Amino acid sequence: MISDIESAAHTVEAAALMRLLPTRPRLLALGEPTHGEDALLDLRNELFRQLVEQDGYRTIAIESDCLRGLVVDDHIASGAGTLDEVMENGFSHGWGASPANRELVGWMRAYNDGRPASERLRFAGFDGPMEITAAESPRQALAALHGYLAARIGAELLPCTAETLDRLLGTDDRWTEPAAMLDPARSVGRSAEAGRLRLLADDMAALLDAQAPHLIEESSPDEWDRARLYGRTATGLLRYHHWMADASPARMTRLVALRDQMMARSLLAAAARGPVFVHAHNSHLQREKSSMRMGGDLLEWWSAGALVSARLGAEYAFVATAVGTIRHRGVDTPSPDTVEGLLYGLPADRCVIDPQRLAAALGGMRPAARVSPWFGYSAFDPAHLADSDGIVFVKDLPERGRKHG
Repeated sequence: MISDIESAAHTVEAAALMRLLPTRPRLLALGEPTHGEDALLDLRNELFRQLVEQDGYRTIAIESDCLRGLVVDDHIASGAGTLDEVMENGFSHGWGASPANRELVGWMRAYNDGRPASERLRFAGFDGPMEITAAESPRQALAALHGYLAARIGAELLPCTAETLDRLLGTDDRWTEPAAMLDPARSVGRSAEAGRLRLLADDMAALLDAQAPHLIEESSPDEWDRARLYGRTATGLLRYHHWMADASPARMTRLVALRDQMMARSLLAAAARGPVFVHAHNSHLQREKSSMRMGGDLLEWWSAGALVSARLGAEYAFVATAVGTIRHRGVDTPSPDTVEGLLYGLPADRCVIDPQRLAAALGGMRPAARVSPWFGYSAFDPAHLADSDGIVFVKDLPERGRKHG
């Protein structure tokens, strides 16, 4: 069987991924089964460079705060800020500490140096300013949206003043209260002030649509794109805070679904500018429903990838990443009856797998589901084989600081 499976395997390169697809997708998504492994990010960087040079991709979008990502985008466009400042302030979730992310930013800045704006690379964070049950204050998005509108349409059309926004927002620590993660009563999301802010944010976002002909005329393309980013982030964050204050059993399902909905809207906005290479956890990019257990409860929701795929159809492609071992995390050699175990027998350290040819090689065999001993790694679900456009398989992940051979 190994020889049959080997016929489905190809060298890991962008060209191999493209050969699996009927056409160049507007959004090409590469998932990862775990976070914090620079070997996977090195592979991501390698593929992005090839996609830029061979296939005309100009934007990379990663699972990081969409507002912080503007710091990175400004740096690679113009050199604004030092690289140290960008890595500290331009990423969420601790991603700024990754050597692979630092290498990515440095390469993108060097690529853009001296190039006309039409040829420059772009960076986008597509996550919301949040992490499951924690969320930032909506101040930055609301203030930026208000400032953009005030400068272009006049105060008389705005639903409130900047001072009113500031008063309703109060201190930022009201919004970022850590205890709200476990105690909805500690959330500010259903206060009278938050309710008023939701209406004001909705009114300002509606003004973007109502005044679009004038605003587009008065703005650069980047200014217009960012105004819409501020609008959807402000409304999304306030909606998220509202459900953080919910005490019903649906609370966590609502929160994880809202996060992916915000992700999807950012991906669709990025795709409107041209082809985008996307990198995030498999669970955010797969076409099938995502699921996880939290506090003993099973949560199910539609991922960003599922939402985007429903809109873009064939213009969305998803390539999952699967790994054999992460021994420094206690994930040892996979059982031979799992997808990872079957691929682990191949001679290459890493390869691109054609899912259709793999399924044909397996015949009627149904691989078993791999059970991970470590919560931070999600094994490939064999039931998703038919719905993946490709699989990148990495045999062994080295410890941080060691390059993968």
